[in-house]
Parts: sequence; structure tokens; C-alpha cells
Amino acid sequence: MSGGEAHVPEALDRAAREYLAHLAVERGLSANTVAAYRRDLARYVAFLASRGNHAVRDVEPDDVADYVAALRTGADGGASLSPSSTARSVAAVRGWHRFCAAEGLADGDVSADVRPPAQGRRLPKAISTDEVARILDAAGLGDGPAPLRDRALLELVYSTGARISEAVSLDVDDLDLEGGAVRLLGKGSKERVVPVGSFARRALDAYLVRGRPGLAAQGRGTPAVFLNTRGARLSRQSAWAVLRTAAERAGIEHPERISPHTLRHSFATHLLAGGADVRVVQELLGHASVTTTQIYTLVTPDTLREVYAAAHPRALG
Repeated sequence: MSGGEAHVPEALDRAAREYLAHLAVERGLSANTVAAYRRDLARYVAFLASRGNHAVRDVEPDDVADYVAALRTGADGGASLSPSSTARSVAAVRGWHRFCAAEGLADGDVSADVRPPAQGRRLPKAISTDEVARILDAAGLGDGPAPLRDRALLELVYSTGARISEAVSLDVDDLDLEGGAVRLLGKGSKERVVPVGSFARRALDAYLVRGRPGLAAQGRGTPAVFLNTRGARLSRQSAWAVLRTAAERAGIEHPERISPHTLRHSFATHLLAGGADVRVVQELLGHASVTTTQIYTLVTPDTLREVYAAAHPRALG
């Protein structure tokens, strides 16, 4: 540990350094992740030292709880953190205390019962079907293979609810346009087969026939569906830029708020608004738990009330 932390007792500093070495060597975490843990622990051990703690054994549950409160308010002299940043920092603190208990540096885990503050539930940002249509139309403006690719990419994302990483990872063999389906590889290498709508099928067919061959000729041969101008697989960053440019061309208000996930959120929201079952949407999105999918129901309360009123036998008297 370094950076103006000479006031930190040696025992605390050594325990923190041992934990960081454990993360880097035994758990194999990336340098960036270890650096983030180092910053979080530097602030924490400085806080512990300011309260008169000289070793991990001196720390009490109240110290940990007060530190969590200080993260939110900046009472320790550091920056006040958002709930998500506080949760990350608390995770580092709890991991360190578990390590210290396991290594015999403390009699137990004093952080076991400490939890970060609850985070506000953030609603997905969906756009209207009209805005989606304007973006898709704008993506296909112009001549050459790139507009054909851009229209096909965004049509596919909105038609299937694919994550942008799933879309750019597609190989030609993953497409079954005749059968109207695509095979997506989601988180945890979990595969799912998702229907592809007629608009997306037509856009993909046009790109594969008239656009992709020209792009592929610039490269060394790749099975990727979506290619850049050098004939290599399109990156997520480039796909993001495709959507941002289309949103600007379409005259969408605040185009900077439009991201590839916006189309995914809109896909789910529009399906639910149309009466789709939440568990069907869960399968289409590739969510491991229906709880994750249910957040989309919060953005269509009017539709839900209408369905409830029409379907429940005692909704109306």
C-alpha cells in the first residue's frame, strides 16, 4: 500500500498487502481489478487507523458499519460515493475481513453482518416503436455495404433482444434465416435460439447478399456475420457508434442516451406491452432468473392494469 499512508499501522498495512497479493496470485484477478481493491482498502485502513485500530484484531463491527456510512456521506474526508460504488467498496472490505479470518489474522469476520445501502431500482430506458423505426430507417441511409450492415445489425438487435456482444459475436452458421431463427451465445456460454422477425430477416438477407461479400474481400476470411471495413469482425465499440450515428440522423432527442441496450430494453418493453408472458420474455432475453425480467413490467403499468382488469374474475365489480 502506498500514497501518503505512513500513518497506517504496519499490521494493518501488511494485512492489506497480503490480501492484495492473494487476489493477484492465487485468485488471478486482473491488474485493474487489484488496483481497484487497493484503492478501496487504502481508504478503509486509513479510516480504521483514524479510529485507533492498530491491527485487524482490533476492528469491531461498528467500525465497519460506520465506514459504510462514511462512504455515502464523505464523513471520513473522502469523496461521497453512489450506492453502486459503495457496494463495490464494501465488497472489497468484506473480502478482506474474510481473508483475515481465514488466515488467522483476526478471531472472526467482523464484517459478516454488514451490508451496503440498498440501491434504488433503476428502470430500463425504452424508446417508442416510432423512435425505433426512425433509427432503423436512418441506419440504412446511404450507398455501399456499410448501410446494409448497419441496418441489418440494428434490426437484428431489436428483433431478438440480443446483447450487442451477442450480435457482434455471431457467425454466419448461427443464422437460420429460412427457419426464422438465430443462435445466440449469452452469459456463461449459455446458448439460446431466438426467433427473428421478417423485417430483420429481409435486412440480413440484403446484407449477406449485397453487403458482406464486399467487406469480406478486404479481410483474410472470417465466419463473423458483421464485418468492419477491413473485413474483420465488427467490435462492440463500432456497433455502439453505428447506433449513435443512426439516432442522431433520425433526430432522436438526446441521442447520447441511446445505447445498444436501449434496443434490448425496448424489445422487452414492447413485447410485454403487446401481451407477451414475462417468462417467454425471460427466455428470449436469456435471463437466468425471471426476477431480472420482471423489472420491465414496471415500465408498462397502464398495460398491466388493462390486462388485470380484463383477465381477473374479481377485478371489476
